[in-house]
Amino acid sequence: MNVNDKQNGHAFPLALAGLGETLKIIGVKAGKGLNQKLMELGVPVGSVVNVVQRGHGGAAVVSRGSVRIALGAGMAQKVMVSIVRPEKGASPGTAAP
Repeated sequence: MNVNDKQNGHAFPLALAGLGETLKIIGVKAGKGLNQKLMELGVPVGSVVNVVQRGHGGAAVVSRGSVRIALGAGMAQKVMVSIVRPEKGASPGTAAP
């Protein structure tokens, strides 16, 4: 996957996201268990998150509001996201879907 694919709204695994990117979780490439786990963690499909830390092999820490969630590389590889761009005139940290 190249940078243009990410910027053009194509889905890609969270494990490939860059530090500081604002993302929308658009799907999960796994069974109901992972969907349920994400809901329990407070980041269900449809959530907008920010990548605040990157780890080895694709692991990531994402934030949603004041909550930070650590996802291992395996889980991050199965969570599909797309980049969210800030709305024009919006304050920093505000993004459009």
